[in-house]
Order: sequence, then C-alpha cells, then structure tokens
Amino acid sequence: MTLQEYDYARESPSKLAASCLLLALTMKNLGGWTPTLEYYSGYNAQDLHPLVKRLNFLLTYQPHDKLNAVRSKYSHRVFFEVAKVTPMDMLKLEEALTSC
Repeated sequence: MTLQEYDYARESPSKLAASCLLLALTMKNLGGWTPTLEYYSGYNAQDLHPLVKRLNFLLTYQPHDKLNAVRSKYSHRVFFEVAKVTPMDMLKLEEALTSC
C-alpha cells in the first residue's frame, strides 16, 4: 500500500520494513521489538513508533475503491487473508507501543 502513497517514498526501505514488522507483531499480539530485532534491523522501537502510527492510519483510512485486485488477492487464504485483518485502534496501538 505504501508504494501507492508518495508520502512514504522518502522513508528508507529498511525502516519501512521494520515498521511494518513492528505493526504486524503488535496487531497480532506476538510480542514486541526484541533486542535481536533491534540488532539486526539497526532500529530501536522508539525510532519506529511515528512510522508505525502512520502505517496504521493508512490501513484505517484506506480508500476501498482503489487497489481492488490487490485487496482481492490478499484476501485469499493462500495469503493468510491479511487484507481482512482489521487495523488497531489508535489508542490501543499507542498503549502497546509505549509498553515495548
């Protein structure tokens, strides 16, 4: 989704990937940002928080009239129906990020 948004073009690909991973871990309640993830990514969790919030906002307020083929593809069980995952409430996300 970020490939379609110009605002994300200035973000480094590694930081964007790390932020997506942190958001996914938080959404699925699979734990926080571990020292191993920090070491190999080069980012600590606090550096990623603003971008994680922007990504969740993008998921929350995405227009449903665009990218129908992509949404349909990732709604299939082969791709674990990730397009159907509901975004986190912004307050709950904030609480989860402050705890990691």
